[in-house]
Amino acid sequence: MVRKKRTGPGSPGESSGEASGASGQGSSQRAERAPQQHGGGRGLAPQQHGRGGGQHQGRGGHYQGHGSASHYPGSGPPEYQQRDYQGRGHPGGGPPEYQHRDYQGRGHPGGGPPEYQPRDYQGRGGPRPRGGGVPQPYYGGHRGGSAGRNVPPGPSRTVPELHQAPYVQYQAPVVSPSASGAGSSSQPVSEVSSGQVQQQFQKLAIVDQSSTSQSSQLAPASSKSVRFPLRPGKGTHGDRCVVKANHFFAELPDKDLHQYDVSITPEITSRGVNRAVMAELVRLYRHSQLDGRLPAYDGRKSLYTAGPLPFPSKTFEITLHDEEESLVGGQVAPRRERQFRVVIKFAARADLHHLAMFLAGRQPDAPQEALQVLDIVLRELPTARYSPVGRSFYSPNLGRRQKLGDGLESWRGFYQSIRPTQMGLSLNIDMSSTAFIEPLPVIDFVAQLLSRDISVRPLSDSDRVKIKKALRGVKVEVTHRGNMRRKYRISGLTSQATRELSFPVDDRGTVKTVVQYFLETYGFNIQHTTLPCLQVGNQQRPNYLPMEVCKIVEGQRYSKRLNEKQITALLKVTCQRPQEREKDILQTVHHNAYYEDPYAQEFGIKIDERLASVEARVLPPPRLKYHDSGREKDVLPRIGQWNMMNKKMVNGGRVSHWACINFSRNVQDSAARGFCHELAIMCQISGMDFAPEPVLPPLTARPEHVERALKARYQDAMNIIRPQGRELDLLIVILPDNNGSLYGDLKRICETDLGLVSQCCLTKHVFKMSKQYLANVALKINVKVGGRNTVLVDALTRRIPLVSDRPTIIFGADVTHPHPGEDSSPSIAAVVASQDWPEVTKYAGLVSAQAHRQELIQDLFKVWQDPQRGTVTGGMIKELLISFKRATGQKPQRIIFYRDGVSEGQFYQVLLYELDAIRKACASLEPNYQPPVTFVVVQKRHHTRLFANNHNDQRTVDRSGNILPGTVVDSKICHPTEFDFYLCSHAGIQVGILFAVCILSNVLIADLTLNSFQGTSRPAHYHVLWDENKFTADELQTLTNNLCYT
Repeated sequence: MVRKKRTGPGSPGESSGEASGASGQGSSQRAERAPQQHGGGRGLAPQQHGRGGGQHQGRGGHYQGHGSASHYPGSGPPEYQQRDYQGRGHPGGGPPEYQHRDYQGRGHPGGGPPEYQPRDYQGRGGPRPRGGGVPQPYYGGHRGGSAGRNVPPGPSRTVPELHQAPYVQYQAPVVSPSASGAGSSSQPVSEVSSGQVQQQFQKLAIVDQSSTSQSSQLAPASSKSVRFPLRPGKGTHGDRCVVKANHFFAELPDKDLHQYDVSITPEITSRGVNRAVMAELVRLYRHSQLDGRLPAYDGRKSLYTAGPLPFPSKTFEITLHDEEESLVGGQVAPRRERQFRVVIKFAARADLHHLAMFLAGRQPDAPQEALQVLDIVLRELPTARYSPVGRSFYSPNLGRRQKLGDGLESWRGFYQSIRPTQMGLSLNIDMSSTAFIEPLPVIDFVAQLLSRDISVRPLSDSDRVKIKKALRGVKVEVTHRGNMRRKYRISGLTSQATRELSFPVDDRGTVKTVVQYFLETYGFNIQHTTLPCLQVGNQQRPNYLPMEVCKIVEGQRYSKRLNEKQITALLKVTCQRPQEREKDILQTVHHNAYYEDPYAQEFGIKIDERLASVEARVLPPPRLKYHDSGREKDVLPRIGQWNMMNKKMVNGGRVSHWACINFSRNVQDSAARGFCHELAIMCQISGMDFAPEPVLPPLTARPEHVERALKARYQDAMNIIRPQGRELDLLIVILPDNNGSLYGDLKRICETDLGLVSQCCLTKHVFKMSKQYLANVALKINVKVGGRNTVLVDALTRRIPLVSDRPTIIFGADVTHPHPGEDSSPSIAAVVASQDWPEVTKYAGLVSAQAHRQELIQDLFKVWQDPQRGTVTGGMIKELLISFKRATGQKPQRIIFYRDGVSEGQFYQVLLYELDAIRKACASLEPNYQPPVTFVVVQKRHHTRLFANNHNDQRTVDRSGNILPGTVVDSKICHPTEFDFYLCSHAGIQVGILFAVCILSNVLIADLTLNSFQGTSRPAHYHVLWDENKFTADELQTLTNNLCYT
């Protein structure tokens, strides 16, 4: 199942050590862990809580979304439940099984004005809203990102006008924490209609007391005039330390850089061919026509030189020989000579002075052209040496190959990018891995692909489809002509077997069979005559090559979806302990020998070969409140971890009616009953009001009958409890350890058809039935049914700056995109928002389908015409604001919006569009309602890694060898002037995490964040794009870190 991906460097099947952006299907198994522990948050901010969703994230917990862009259909294994429990990671996350319902009860759909009845959101219960008549919001969100997120032009609309919100003084009521309720939430107000909620919004007018520093002012209407907030000083909280970053100082060249436009005729779309043409031109004319210059070429339209060429414009004629042969009438034609006309024309001078001014903080905008020149220069040599993929380079010589199965193998490589930072120009180098097609004989590749001996029985239609899909576009070389290894590209398969194929060999109509032709011409006797031939070359004039005379050419990246086993194999080879990763990065920099790079020398670029030493701070963890009835009423996490011994959930949920279905043939009825009984007891011990017996005895069903079994069992249970006016609160499901698409199908049916909270458990855990596992599952169930496991002590005592002083709502948002190649699938937007204040612990969420690969969230605010009511406004922001008002009795007077999955190139567009939507959603509730907004982008698909300054100093590393949770960096490697920081809020985890995003129809979309088997932690990068709340560095860093523990 997977997402994302993404933005930035991630790409399908690619892994950056933690297999960042790896695409694939399925999931990876999690290792068992000993003591039940809770880890600090993973990366971002709030966790979803409330009825039917959210999760109290286990250490390495149940699906935490980071990353990826690729999608896994129907997987997302419940084996992830057996994890030490890790605090929150990011505010837009939470798989469908964690989506919680409104905590005020089933009859409370979580808010939503009447206009939401013609709903477009995928809510719990699908077509049958439960409780009230208004569709229930889908409580949860996702992390996503897919590889290569593109932002197509937004819908036609007026240019948004962003207004600076007025600063409003708010007198917070004094509320002391309850002595007996263990820090209970603000008392839920009685349910009111959506219309009443809107009326109450009107009554709660904001007193417009604008201060000088935050007066109401017109914000820029276009990206050209937008200025992101400047850094409000650097943070000081926490214990100071020094860490190393995989950034290498790059000395700014003192050269006169020139840009030239390149026009190649006939026009070629392949960068490889363009580069070959330019390489030949430089080889022939460097010293005679180019004044000895060694230019850098981007493979498209631009050429750069360190100094002027001796002409303003010049035309060159270049001849290339085709690498691939063509077949004409079954005969091999000689390789073509291709003629190209290249025109090089002066375009501009690259201004390095502006770049120096920007790095010194004396110019607001980064001169992207100058940065692009330097990036292209440093990519020239590795592009010639290795196989480039995005910003990464791969080679079988950069590390051992690892078989991934089905004819694929992983290659090691490195990521490289030049970045402007506070210390000047920085070259970011990181290790990476991705999947390549094994250079096998085609016969062997097909045998691996089908996992059988293909000579035993003929191919089925499904076999042919699978082979054709895997081989289309793949380059092969022939092996039946001795040393003449000519290359061809596969366009398809023949519909007939090789023995049935014939073709004309001359103009007289003489026909020969393929078998006869190869025997007479090459003396080659074809053995596998029942197999189809490969179709190569032009589709209009098909030419045939028997499979057994073809071998796959080395170095072809596999860009399609990886399956579960391939993902697991990729993880095993890519994950590295921090010390190993640091060593490999340094070896890569040394191996690249930038001091000997002729292009770097030509342009005067010098790269330091030492990791950057960076000042950092370790923020203290927040104290967590548990129920007063437990022996331990609160806890201070240590190194991002804590356990549940002697503690009880701060607000235990209620499960009065539940059922169990067993889809595992290895689990007998007695074992299923015993497991359910022990789980019920653990839920009670942990503080839940949990019925000891199910409504009906556990039912055993076959996986292929999942839909029929679920709906029938649900109906049987409802027939018993509906007369009492009750609903089924929970379904416990026992799954086989290897369950394929069963998990995804089950979640889709429960979430979208039945509106039923479900908890999946693997067979191996049913048999083992450890206390640790049961306790962790109890924590997950509690948040799904509306309980809360813990809250921040500082939240209860009103000590969180810019949150506790007045009603504050915290949003998390993201968009998950389909895997490349899935052209018809929609992108899925998800938004979650806190529903309690001052605790900010419970989160409700909505998801919405939108245009394919559209990054801007289209349904944040909507306007449509209703036949009866006229113009109607709505959208995800409006509904969540109303839900917050319902739950707390107060409207938000501050908005903090964490936006995930946005690349730097999308900052302006996303900010302008989505901040405008937030403004309009607020104004639709009340004309002058404009609470101040802080808009923070959270990036996890980056390649910055932080390492301990001394790996042997146990005081500065956690058990996995990673930097301590809470480590924050806002200097040296950060932006020269803007408000950004890196925060590693979690302890190093030891397994891959699969994070399900949402379910829509038959598509289960997810994101694969692979922080790997005992791998290196990846800090989240926070970049503030808009800040009307005027956060200081310490306030925002501390808030973000603390939210990761709720």
